[in-house]
Amino acid sequence: MKLLEKGPGFKSGLADLPKHLNGQTIGSALVSTIFGCTGPCLVTIAAANTAGFTLADTVTWIFGIYVFGGLLGTILALYYKVPISGAYSIPGATLMGTALAGYTFNEAAGAFIIAGVIVLIIGMTGLIGKIMKVLPLEIVMAMVGGAMLRFGTGIVTSVQADWLVCGAAVLAFLILPRFTKKIPGVVAALVVGVVVAAVTGKFSGDAGAITYIGPRIVAPKFNGTLIFSCSIPLAALVMGAENAQAMGVLRATGYDVPANTMTIASGIGGIVSGLFGAHNANIAGPMTAICASEDAGPKEGRYVASVVNGITFAAFGLFAVYAISFVSFVPSTLVNTLAGLAMMNVLINCLKSGFSTGKFRIGAFCAFCVGVSGITILKVGCAFWALVVGVVVSLITEPKDFASGKNEG
Repeated sequence: MKLLEKGPGFKSGLADLPKHLNGQTIGSALVSTIFGCTGPCLVTIAAANTAGFTLADTVTWIFGIYVFGGLLGTILALYYKVPISGAYSIPGATLMGTALAGYTFNEAAGAFIIAGVIVLIIGMTGLIGKIMKVLPLEIVMAMVGGAMLRFGTGIVTSVQADWLVCGAAVLAFLILPRFTKKIPGVVAALVVGVVVAAVTGKFSGDAGAITYIGPRIVAPKFNGTLIFSCSIPLAALVMGAENAQAMGVLRATGYDVPANTMTIASGIGGIVSGLFGAHNANIAGPMTAICASEDAGPKEGRYVASVVNGITFAAFGLFAVYAISFVSFVPSTLVNTLAGLAMMNVLINCLKSGFSTGKFRIGAFCAFCVGVSGITILKVGCAFWALVVGVVVSLITEPKDFASGKNEG
């Protein structure tokens, strides 16, 4: 088997692009872009704020994940003529706020680069199958669910603190899907929340004072404890959640999946984005699902949706400072509410993936509990310890699940 799968090529992808550029592909691309540039962006901004990073740090972080994630999807979609969309790990962003607290931005960049290196090495050696048998997806997703639960509880505490603004946002999120599925509920929550905040005098800031801040290359510093807290859990998420979800969606819709290339590309994307202080730019599960759906039109032309999605992502990343500055005008309670609403489906899917198969359930539950606890041991954060505890507990109590996994493989 070749390391990189062969596709139709860029010439073919570019030649057929105009005839598939229509309302269906553009519409699906825009839905994907709106989804990716609202809630997930808020989650990343919240993580940067929790870690104590500056506006300039946050700008270059957002630049890295959107520009390189977008380019990654555009390149692969054009070459393979398959709707492969690139972005970044949304659950990974949720882990970063607590994992990076107390560390410098340069150390964060070093950890992100190491995560990319891990993914790249595993992609080039073909070890992904063996690793996922030792580190089951159920335990990985339960760990993420535990670490992310604070986003869900944050909705409750924020509504209690500011019931009018946050309550209106939650109602808009819940009501909009009854009328249309085309617009993500979090967009309605954002618009309604901002309007109510403005009317009640809680939306403050001078848009004219916003100045453009460009991205920058960040000199990485490598911290051993942060590699355990951040790099290893992030790499596990990129391979076990994002890539796996995207590959599953593509297979289910009848595409030939370039699995090796997707994994290797996610590793390279992680290294390059890490140089700009951004966590892994990789293949995106949710965006790939949107662009690969029947709403994007005939199967052979859906790759154009991913191409357009990638271009719009990159454009958003170039002007990220305006989005970040806008968010700074919004009350913090509303930001927390929006971040929680944006993560709702992701959190549900994490819990479903962690506990629905019935395998590794005791280990997954222990990983979930450690993730919820937020503990730090030897300066290493809860994400790493959740994985360790989950695997060790399952090895002791559920060895048959590891055995059955080997038999199936």
